[in-house]
Amino acid sequence: MIDFARVQKELQECTRDIEASGIKVSPKSDSLARLTGTIPGPIGTPYEGGSFQIDISLPDGYPFEPPKMKFVTKVWHPNISSQSGAICLDILKDQWSPALTLKTALLSVQALLSSPEPDDPQDAVVAQQYLKEYQTFVGTARYWTETFAKASSLGVEEKVQKLVEMGFPEALVRSTLDAVGGDENLALERLCS
Repeated sequence: MIDFARVQKELQECTRDIEASGIKVSPKSDSLARLTGTIPGPIGTPYEGGSFQIDISLPDGYPFEPPKMKFVTKVWHPNISSQSGAICLDILKDQWSPALTLKTALLSVQALLSSPEPDDPQDAVVAQQYLKEYQTFVGTARYWTETFAKASSLGVEEKVQKLVEMGFPEALVRSTLDAVGGDENLALERLCS
């Protein structure tokens, strides 16, 4: 059974430290078992300036079992699937400890963006590019960050207008766009599901 009191406490900790860490965790719905995490791209990396959304599912055994995390925002990284967003990180698997929290797990994911492990890849194609054509890897990672992880303030109204014209209520469109970091395609997917 999920320890919801602990989850509440962890959410409060993240909210309290948001200015310092930039890490945000919020419930997806009424249930605290489904959360959305947001991490800023680390400075000095191709991910700098990006805001990355992570889907978090808490298993029944949480905090004794690790949270299930995957990137919603597309990211070009050896340890993150460019297709599914799956993350290859030891603490999300066999190295999890109940002493860790959602915030420490998200900090570890953020650290992974800074320090890829191409010898233990989740995405072999990206890992090969990282090892053999590093500058191409950096350029691609930066392009993906610009394309998928940066919400331009310009164009938000146009995105809202487009989605409202498709028949969705404006308030729902705005909250959905906000939840997916301004990604119009992801917002449309969520609105349709």
